[in-house]
Amino acid sequence: MTSSTSPGRAPLSTEQMIAADRRDPDVATFAGGVSSDEQHAALRASVRQLGRLLGEALTRHEGPELLALVEQVRALSREPDDGALHELLDATDDATAIVLARAFTAYFQLVNVTEQLHRWQELTSRESGPLADAVGRIGAALEDGSVDRDLVVDVLGRLEYRPVFTAHPTEASRRSVLVLLQKIAEETYAAEDPRGRPADRERSERRLAELVDLLWQTDELRIEKPEPADEARTLLYYLQSLAAEVVPGLLEELDRCLATIDVDLPATARPLRFGTWAGGDRDGNPNVTPQVTLDVLGLQHDVGLRELVRGVEELLGEVSSSTRVVTPSDELAASLEADAEALPITYSTIRRLNAEEPYRLKLSFARVRLLRTRDRLAEGRAHEPGRDYLTLDGLLTDLALVRDSMLADGDHLTADGGVLRLLRTATAIGLGLATLDVREHSEKHHAALEVLVDRLGEHPEPYASLDRPARIRLLSAELASRRPLTGARTPGLRDDPDSPVTASLSLMDAIRDALDTFGPEVVETYIVSMTHDVDDLLAVVVLAREAGLVDPGTEDTPATARIGFAPLFETVAELEAAEPLLEALLGDPAYRRVVAARGDVQEIMLGYSDSSKDAGIAASQWQIHRAQRALRDVGRKHGVVMRLFHGRGGSVGRGGGPTGEAIMSQPYGSLDGPIKITEQGEVISDKYTLPQLGRENLEQALAAVLEASVLHRTSLLPADVLDGWNATMDRVASAGQEAYRGLVRDPGLVPFFVAATPVDELGAMNIGSRPAKRPGGAGGLDDLRAIPWVFGWTQSRMILPGWYGVGSGLAAAREDGRGETLREMYGSWAFFRTFVSNVQMTLAKTDLDIAARYVRSLVPEDAAGLFDQVRAEHERAVEQVLWVTGQDSLLEGSPTLRRTLETRDAYLAPLHALQVSLLSRVRAAGDDGRHPDLQRALLLTINGIAAGLRNTG
Repeated sequence: MTSSTSPGRAPLSTEQMIAADRRDPDVATFAGGVSSDEQHAALRASVRQLGRLLGEALTRHEGPELLALVEQVRALSREPDDGALHELLDATDDATAIVLARAFTAYFQLVNVTEQLHRWQELTSRESGPLADAVGRIGAALEDGSVDRDLVVDVLGRLEYRPVFTAHPTEASRRSVLVLLQKIAEETYAAEDPRGRPADRERSERRLAELVDLLWQTDELRIEKPEPADEARTLLYYLQSLAAEVVPGLLEELDRCLATIDVDLPATARPLRFGTWAGGDRDGNPNVTPQVTLDVLGLQHDVGLRELVRGVEELLGEVSSSTRVVTPSDELAASLEADAEALPITYSTIRRLNAEEPYRLKLSFARVRLLRTRDRLAEGRAHEPGRDYLTLDGLLTDLALVRDSMLADGDHLTADGGVLRLLRTATAIGLGLATLDVREHSEKHHAALEVLVDRLGEHPEPYASLDRPARIRLLSAELASRRPLTGARTPGLRDDPDSPVTASLSLMDAIRDALDTFGPEVVETYIVSMTHDVDDLLAVVVLAREAGLVDPGTEDTPATARIGFAPLFETVAELEAAEPLLEALLGDPAYRRVVAARGDVQEIMLGYSDSSKDAGIAASQWQIHRAQRALRDVGRKHGVVMRLFHGRGGSVGRGGGPTGEAIMSQPYGSLDGPIKITEQGEVISDKYTLPQLGRENLEQALAAVLEASVLHRTSLLPADVLDGWNATMDRVASAGQEAYRGLVRDPGLVPFFVAATPVDELGAMNIGSRPAKRPGGAGGLDDLRAIPWVFGWTQSRMILPGWYGVGSGLAAAREDGRGETLREMYGSWAFFRTFVSNVQMTLAKTDLDIAARYVRSLVPEDAAGLFDQVRAEHERAVEQVLWVTGQDSLLEGSPTLRRTLETRDAYLAPLHALQVSLLSRVRAAGDDGRHPDLQRALLLTINGIAAGLRNTG
């Protein structure tokens, strides 16, 4: 609902308002698959072709016997009794198990990329795209007077969707494999072109056979565990592809759509940016050192500058406008004279050919400056004014000179065509493709301050013995005092490279060096994980002051802050405390001046993974929703724009699901232009391996951010309706949390989990530089990170982090007489509809018959009783979700999607059976189970199941 009632129109009744917001969810959106019969038929044809080519590759490399074994395993997996299948697999030697696992994994890799291709074709077959639809709704609101034009312009000025690509260890596919799969998709698409001649189809068939053969020859498993720089290169592969093939067209489409409602997007607007954590996420990862951070930033800028050079060169080839036809502006002419003086060798080279082509001359100088910038950064040289770029602003100024000259001369087509496309792309990607966030654990900062504060001897009690209120008072006074804690009085402070002081201050120095070297936006936010109270934020600001990153100013002098600071609220308890914490933080005068220095923007990160692992998905999702409302209100009170950073994982159990739907599910008024959302693990390859599908995903998210910021500022529903919905959700969450914690706090849960899943084997997969467990723990559930927690349950097909407790929560609400309210919420409340739809999709992927085989074969009898509890809650969840959604079976309204999932299950069953067999062998063999072939076969099944489910953790 929009924020005001249209003039001259009768107000809607409560029933009409609820009905106006009623939506039927697109189930395919939550599955990420195809839903139309047409695309399903095309998908099946493509899969048959690629499956046949895979079979031919198997025969060439492994012999016909292997292909026959694959077909035998497939046939046995369809039998109701899986005894014969497990008997066959138990008798298979390790080397054959490896080839079997590879065969089924390769099949799913081919299916996945083909499904991505046809998903894109289905999306683009619609009459209008997400941006056109969103802008159309905004236009209608402008027309009926429910939204003011000034508001739209104001929001566009701060609109920013920033997906942040993280290096969490959930991406099980190697980049080498991803490159081959992208080429297979491109060739499949070309082969489906009805305009092709028979010779073209023969060539495509030959090329596809070659690529599938190369896929079979490629090792899916990394030989060594990746380092942070390796993870950064993988993310840069996607970012560079998006910058080249997606960003220009997407931003041009936003321009076009806004023009239909007579709204201009300023050339300086940044509606889309990218972020990254690779090389900056230090929390629990000792491999991310200050030098690694600087090295990764250098790598980013090398790739980013190459992409900008490519864009300038492409434009250079087009803008051949001659002074015999056009008249350049005086400003452009003057800048060319300055360019010739600053870069005389360049000028002498280009003037003979391009003397009468002013735009080509200007772009040639820009190209040389970009090349010299790249060389300067690589060689560590100082900036030379006029000869290279110190910041992005220099490039944007040069491009704006070209565009303004064209506009002044009447050439709107080129100025608002290729030149504006390049200008907007450069504005979006900067010189380094993405802005790096730095994250560190709060205790690291306190450990450093303990040394620094105690050295001064000014306080009667040691820093470590202070309670939080006392620590807050000390740090608040310290920040306000502006005096340094380090300096000439503290010689030898960093002599010990392993000391907490050295670690924290070296990181701050690296951030300062990065800002000096790469520009003011290269690192923008320092995220503090495990933020419990105000002292956890003040501590890092005090340390940043020591490195000259912050000057908190005084009542009479403004502060300066080269970076911002964001608390990360990760558990339900932290989310509940977020409101008073932010209120106290913004109430601190020195810290408030720091926020003012950052443009009155306060970033807050919300952690979905650990809160879900802590209290279950219902309590996690609801508490995050409630926290956003509270943070919104605190921000408004203090005149601060809240930039919420949603730390969502790939799976539903870690906050995953369709991004556009998630954005539209935010509380009214919590989104006011800027938003950051993590893109993690296998979600990145699923959404962005194909640039065409990447374009659709980014457009859906950007459209949702725009629409929510403009149209979802307040709710028009009466307070009694909202109170009823809130109370109902309170009941769902509390009962769901009680059920979930009843399971995870059972002493038998950890032994059950370790036995029934391959969680202990995940660490050998070499899929991330970050350890799977927190250092220094006792080995219990609290020490296990949320990612392997979800990964393990997913592999065994219980997937309980995505649904456990929801059935109990919904049942409790119905028992309290809130059944019809639940159905009303599902129909008309985006948050609840999205929540239930995500849970439904997870339930559809859960297979407790397969899970039962893991339990029977792997879990000791005295620990297996918990599975009955899992079964009971699963039955309860399915029953309650069906009742709320008005269905007789899961995915009832999308039979095509159900068939797709059933087909996947037919190929997943052999992999699960093989994994159970291999886990039994590994565990029975003890230390001898570490044989390389046995380990390799097991890890390949983990890869294959992840591919088959299109999800890891």
